[in-house]
Amino acid sequence: MKTFVVIGLGRFGSAVATELSSLGHEVLALDDSEENVQKVADKVTHAVTGDARDPAVLRALGVRNYDCAVVAVGVDVGTSALITLNLKELGVRKVICKAQSHVHRKVLEKIGADRVVFPEHEMGVKLAQGLSSSNVLNFIELSEDFGIVETAVPREWLGKNLMELNVRARYKVNIIAVRKKGEEAFNVTPGPSTIMETGDTVVALGRTEDINRLQDL
Repeated sequence: MKTFVVIGLGRFGSAVATELSSLGHEVLALDDSEENVQKVADKVTHAVTGDARDPAVLRALGVRNYDCAVVAVGVDVGTSALITLNLKELGVRKVICKAQSHVHRKVLEKIGADRVVFPEHEMGVKLAQGLSSSNVLNFIELSEDFGIVETAVPREWLGKNLMELNVRARYKVNIIAVRKKGEEAFNVTPGPSTIMETGDTVVALGRTEDINRLQDL
């Protein structure tokens, strides 16, 4: 079990807090709105009303003892930046922040955020990837340029093994897992002799533009 503090209980923050709690982790949910706090009070370990911009509030709650803090206050750059700075100065080991723009992300990274996410942007990318090709099962954006895609095996690969395909050289992506038809688990260490067959699924890592080209094969 890990321990998390989630600051900001809007739709994103509430979803993160309640899901982490349902997965069996200890969650402290914090917001300056009593109404927001009450909505998640019975779904998390602890729910507290308070102003995270005040270091004294965070110190009193013992946030430095938590494994990770999620700053879900994304609308006001100044507020999320100040909260992030407070958390880092108090010694929180890992701070993940929500941002609304690339400028916002740069500000948060400059003051020490360990990871910055764009929930709306990332969901938009996933939706676009899914709409663009019926073969795409899932897409995870790692950065502006790189991503991981779970997709059905391209037609051109059928009947060939990974050595023959030489995917990294020819297509500029890395195959990091293969799931054979009818199997539930992925093979995360597929060997060069692994043959691609109809119904198989591959997970590829690479530049978004190169990943997109796989859908045209």
